[in-house]
Amino acid sequence: MAEQREKQAKSIPPYMKAASGSFGGVVEASCLQPIDVIKTRLQLDRTGSYKGILHCGTTIVRNEGVRALWKGLTPFSTHLTLKYALRMGSNAYLQSAFKDSETGELSHYGRLLSGFGAGVLEALVIVTPFEVVKIRLQQQRGLSPELFKYKGPVHCARMIVREEGLRGLWAGASPTVMRNGTNQAAMFSAKNAFDGLLWGRREGDGKILLPWQSMISGFIAGTAGPVCTGPFDVVKTRLMAQSKSSGLKYRGMFHCITTIYAEEGILALWKGLLPRLMRIPPGQAIMWAVADQITGFYERRYLQAY
Repeated sequence: MAEQREKQAKSIPPYMKAASGSFGGVVEASCLQPIDVIKTRLQLDRTGSYKGILHCGTTIVRNEGVRALWKGLTPFSTHLTLKYALRMGSNAYLQSAFKDSETGELSHYGRLLSGFGAGVLEALVIVTPFEVVKIRLQQQRGLSPELFKYKGPVHCARMIVREEGLRGLWAGASPTVMRNGTNQAAMFSAKNAFDGLLWGRREGDGKILLPWQSMISGFIAGTAGPVCTGPFDVVKTRLMAQSKSSGLKYRGMFHCITTIYAEEGILALWKGLLPRLMRIPPGQAIMWAVADQITGFYERRYLQAY
């Protein structure tokens, strides 16, 4: 029993998990922002202006310049940094709370609940307001920034609050909660499972994965969520993009789903899935490669030394 308590005491603390996630978020945002811009434009396209990912990307570059592919990078990178810090830290804290007090083991049910709780928390505290600002910036088209309604992230947030109230920054919160909660429940469970299946690593066994091993596990773990939560992501984007000044087409999550289905067909609920798959699994691969190395360094330096 004493040996088990000593093992639990030497586990990586939540603040280190949070730090590892924030560093991974900076690297991910810088690499994958163009894919996110293309995904947003495809999801907002109601008239078929874009014929696919490549056509959308080349159209943006031709009409707005290559820098347009990094529109919204500041809120996106800040958002990812804070989101991953909260996600990794809260998941680690919840996992420690759900562990069996005698054996120190975490059940599959406890791992799913920890992931879902971390996803819900990040959706409400960080993801929704940052994505509202990011999407409003990304949907602006043209080569003349002086004609844009929103001049930057801070100006955009202030305009939304002035025109729509503070609640405007939480437009689309319901589908965001459903998307992120489900995504993180699946992702944390899958990452742990694939670490074990592919590399024989169990949490707390002291084995440190190489960056390419973390990337493979993270990539596979990040694939299932977008497929399952595609409709929530499309609905979230549509609700966040609309403003009171331009008219509210959708009254809520369920009204948005039924309206899209009636007007555009069932497949429209998975619009932007391919660029999302091009962004999220590689993003998880990058994030986990960075995060595992940071937590691995901490474990080698401070845990295994004693």
